[in-house]
Parts: sequence; structure tokens; C-alpha cells
Amino acid sequence: MVTDQDSGRILIAGAGIGGLSAALGLARQGHDVLVLERAAQLGEIGAGIQLGPNAFHAFDALGVGDAARALAVYVETARVMDAVTAEEIARVDLGEPFRARFRNPYAVIHRGDLHAVLQQACQAHPRVAIRTSAGVAGYEQDRHGVRARLASGEAVPGAVLIGADGLWSKVRAQLVGDGRPRVSGHTTYRSVIPTERMPEELRWNAMTLWAGPKCHLVHYPLSDWTRFNLVVTCHNDAPEPVAGQPVATEEVLAGFRHIHPRAQEIIRHGADWKLWVLCDREPVERWVDGRVALLGDAAHPTLQYLAQGACMAMEDAVCLAGMVTAHPGQPETALEAYRQRRLLRTARVQLQSRAVGEHLYHPAGPHALLRNAMMRAKTQDDWYETMAWLYDGAAVEAGGVAHAA
Repeated sequence: MVTDQDSGRILIAGAGIGGLSAALGLARQGHDVLVLERAAQLGEIGAGIQLGPNAFHAFDALGVGDAARALAVYVETARVMDAVTAEEIARVDLGEPFRARFRNPYAVIHRGDLHAVLQQACQAHPRVAIRTSAGVAGYEQDRHGVRARLASGEAVPGAVLIGADGLWSKVRAQLVGDGRPRVSGHTTYRSVIPTERMPEELRWNAMTLWAGPKCHLVHYPLSDWTRFNLVVTCHNDAPEPVAGQPVATEEVLAGFRHIHPRAQEIIRHGADWKLWVLCDREPVERWVDGRVALLGDAAHPTLQYLAQGACMAMEDAVCLAGMVTAHPGQPETALEAYRQRRLLRTARVQLQSRAVGEHLYHPAGPHALLRNAMMRAKTQDDWYETMAWLYDGAAVEAGGVAHAA
């Protein structure tokens, strides 16, 4: 039997970082939420992720700022190295001047730790319920409400459905209908190793990026410095999506034979490598269909090059909660207001992430020399101004976060 509470609740497809953030944001503003998760158990795959100041704005709005800060590692600098010469190109101070400029730190965290913070907060909140083994396959709606159609055939009623079900979103497939994701041709390999396996001379308290021809490497400390996150990417024209496939170290090295031995050595210290073929989608205007809306990677999947996938999903969640609360009893108006506030900011992240991967991280020859010269010429204030559109409080407010907090 469908109760009034069932028909008034907000349904969320997906219990990843975006879905749980949305559930928590909505619940904290007095809305009943049911999260429908395809997997049999909650959890998050992957390794480390980077958290810009805008992520901490969102954490605070979601009431998990202290918990997230306690698990993060606060890197002192961002270092860009030339992967061909092993020379430093640029160094950005992420300490006090950065924090003063953007009102929050830059940090790194294990994806599983961040997911656990959000999961625990949701499970502790009386207005959030989570169902596992409940993948959403589609939806129906009328003027009275929406029904999430599960893969099992069950129809789950609610007032609103939020598709936070990722790159391969079933909700997006029905709402947008734009087919398979766009394959970038870039392959990323990930490893997390104990700190003692990382060469001592490279145990920097930094988010370090080695930029090379058609490739780059990233490393930084995690989990109270007990581990290092290694992420290496090469443009190898991979034709099909792959996610989390185990791969041997020698296969990883095949895409990095042309870079400096010092950079290659980082790969040799990795273990249990897994590969992902990177995918995104074209920005679209259609995120909303009546009482149904998309969020996070279901709305605006992006390549990793601005380290903003999780950050954008959390910003979405805070904005969504604010708009639903600002328009009581008007779900379609609320969802359209959310879409309008988030569309251009997330489209810029999608498109600029592509450009950064092609033109900043992976060039060769004169293009790389020009990049190096331009980066070396920047002052610290120049770097902060370059980042301001993404991290500034005013920029985040324009994207809907401060208004919704």
C-alpha cells in the first residue's frame, strides 16, 4: 500500500558520492529521502581524489565539514614537473596564502573515506532510507508524482526522482537518450601503495603532476601519510570503455617508455594496478523532465583533468536541496531552478577538463616548451587568479552553492 509519506518522499537513484550528498542535503532541510542503489552493498571503488576549496564549501553546507577535514591530507604545494627532463616547471603554494584567498584548503582524501563520511551521516539521519539491490531502470510520472521502475519490475512511488546513477545512468538514458558515453582514447592506471614503497626522494607533501608527451603522472599522500596515490594516464587511443580492470606493471609502463627514467621509476614502485578508459559526454541542456532531474556524472560526466567530478556532484547536491526548499510544493519549478543555476558552471568544467588534458598535460615539442615558459612566468597571484573561477566563494555562489547552504 502506498502511503502519503511514500508519495511525498524524494527518490534518488544511486548511492555514490553525489547521491548520498543529495540525500543528506535534502534531509537536513526537512525532506524525506529514499536512496535506491543497484549494488548489493554500499561502497566506493577507486583510490584518492582531490578536494578543492569548493568541496569544503559543500561539506560545510552538508554538515560533514569536520568529519571530512579529519580524514583529509593537506598538501602544501601543487608541483608541475616536466616528465621528459625531470625538471620542475612550476610550484603553487597551497598553504596560508591560498587558504586566505579561497577561504578553504586544498586537500586529498581516499575516495572510500569520503564515501564513508557521507554514508554514515545519511544512515544517522532519520529522514534518509537506503535500499540496496534496487537498481533504477526507468521512470513514469504524472501530475501527482513519479514512480521509479526498478530492474526487478517493482515501481517505487515518490514526489521527485533524482538520477545520480553515474556515467551509465539509466535515468539519463530515458531523459536525454544520448546513447553511449564518449570515449576519450585516454587510459588511466591507478595504484595505492604503502608510503615506504614510494621513493624517499619523491615523498613530497604535494599534489605532483609530471606532464609529458601524450601522458602524465600524478602522485600525492593519503590516509594520514600511510599510503601514496599513483595515477598515470596515457593517450593510447583506447577504443572502448573499461573500468577497474587489473593490469600488469609492464603493461602500464608501455605507454611511458619515452619519459625520464625518474618518472618511469614511480610506475615501477606501483602494485596491483587497475585501468580505466576515460569517458565523458557532451554538455546538454536537458537535465530535467517534469519531476525528474539528473545530478553529478549522470548530468555532466567530465574527464579527470580538473579533479572536479566529485566536487561538482556535491555542489549539485547543495544547490538541489536549496532549490527544493525554496519552492515548496512546486517540484518542477524547483528542479528547473536547480538546472539553471548549475548548467553553465558544470558545462565549463566538462569542456575545460578536455582542453587541459590535451593542451596543458599532454603536449610535446614547441607546444610543451611554450607551456613551460608560460607556467614559469606566472606569479603566485597569477595562479590564484587562474583558479578563481573554480574555487572563489563568489564563483561558487554563482553556481548555486552559497545560495542553497
